[in-house]
Amino acid sequence: MPDAPQPSFDDGLDRLESLVQKLEGGSLGLEEALSVFESGVKLSQQLQGQLAEAQRRVEVLKAGLESGYRVEPLPDGLDDTP
Repeated sequence: MPDAPQPSFDDGLDRLESLVQKLEGGSLGLEEALSVFESGVKLSQQLQGQLAEAQRRVEVLKAGLESGYRVEPLPDGLDDTP
């Protein structure tokens, strides 16, 4: 069975907050509380992965900016001069 697609970060965070509220409510039985907690841990791990990927992308972009811009000539036949 294929994995369900990951929720967007914002949707995942909303879901995690909902799970925390359920647990804090204190009305769940032990088995249900454990199940909700397990779901929250899995979701938290997914969100941490998404944050790590976003941070990696920012670092790549920052590294590109720090290295400056290079001007390279166009290959023959691609310039606009007559």
